[in-house]
Amino acid sequence: MPVLLIRHAHAGSRKDWDGADRDRPLSPKGRQQADALVGLLEVFAPQRVLSSPYVRCVETVTPLARNLNLPVEAAPALAEGGGSEALSLVRSLADDKVAMCTHGDVIPEVLVALADEDRLDLGLRPRQAKGSVWVLEAHGGKFVRATYLAPKI
Repeated sequence: MPVLLIRHAHAGSRKDWDGADRDRPLSPKGRQQADALVGLLEVFAPQRVLSSPYVRCVETVTPLARNLNLPVEAAPALAEGGGSEALSLVRSLADDKVAMCTHGDVIPEVLVALADEDRLDLGLRPRQAKGSVWVLEAHGGKFVRATYLAPKI
């Protein structure tokens, strides 16, 4: 049962946004990326969809959640700066079919910790493009496989 660790889709530039950063929405490209995630991830049949409370993360997984008839659950541990809390959350849900949307600073913290602690192989050059997904598989409480899915747009 994989954990799907999703980097939020494209949201445009911080400097071009006048409001609070947590309220910055997806760009038109980001909305296309979010829609493309549905076809990419529905085969994994997640039973829960968790998201950083930031608007761009919620908007990234809303099409997937809608397609699966699931709510998007706000998870503050997935917010920017939540690396260690996000890692704890990922570990606590290792045996669940769950999709989680987070930020570009959180994903490498989680992946590096899993590589160090569980000897998880991330390949030669781990990536984390906006709208991408890491499919993380666990066995016996330890993460044993990681597959990177590049964004479709």
